[in-house]
Amino acid sequence: MADNDYDPAGSTQMFRAFVDEAPAPQAPGSVTTYGSTGGSSRTGLIVGLAVLGLAVLGAVIWLAVK
Repeated sequence: MADNDYDPAGSTQMFRAFVDEAPAPQAPGSVTTYGSTGGSSRTGLIVGLAVLGLAVLGAVIWLAVK
């Protein structure tokens, strides 16, 4: 290993191991979907972010008026 390739945290080696990992075998006909755990979690996230945004906006307005 060359000195300029040394990664003291080891994150590069860990990333390469993750990328080079072979995918797990799947049963024939099975379909893998990502992010389809249900609409309620996504809706909850959107509502939570909207409430957080309104709270931040309200705090900014309150500080500006104060």
